[in-house]
Amino acid sequence: MPRTDEFYARRMADVLPLVEARLRTALGEPDARAAVTFLGTDRIEVLRFHEGDIARYATLGMSAQPMTDPTAVVADPVRGPRAELVLSVRAGVADTDKVLRPLAVLAASPQVEGVVVAPGASLDVGGPLWPGAPFTSVLVAEPGGLVEDLELDEPLDPVRFLPLLPMTPNEAAWKRVHGAQALQERWLTQGTDLRDPVRRSASLD
Repeated sequence: MPRTDEFYARRMADVLPLVEARLRTALGEPDARAAVTFLGTDRIEVLRFHEGDIARYATLGMSAQPMTDPTAVVADPVRGPRAELVLSVRAGVADTDKVLRPLAVLAASPQVEGVVVAPGASLDVGGPLWPGAPFTSVLVAEPGGLVEDLELDEPLDPVRFLPLLPMTPNEAAWKRVHGAQALQERWLTQGTDLRDPVRRSASLD
């Protein structure tokens, strides 16, 4: 089959139904969804799932195109890492549904800013993740635990579902100096509940 632009555009459009099916398999049926479109970008949806007292928000649309190294001279329209973002928080404690737009902004950042979102990265939304939230940024964690990678036909890279861990400004500043692994170890040793939408900053002394 000829490798035309139309052919690849069709292949990319076919990715999203597979991504949504993987999310449903792992997280169940979504009970809400919203769509956001930014100028010059494809539509990004955010799906909400509930499991007990945990609300999970997952993006859908970020993986339609591969992320491109910003130093690359020419962007490869087919090859490159693909990802969606997943945020898990305790429901009913804060107005976390307002995180939909910040999540969509982060999911659109590879198209808008030409960044590659990968584990260990910090993503800043420039304001509270939701009203009154003590977090303005997130740490991108390793995928594979909650939602397994979605393998795609060659030559497309698999879709990875990247968990997001909210960070307070103090934690984000500490992470910039000491690294993502050191911050996660702090959280672990202190028993930090990373799903608590109103938690205080971990002790960083």
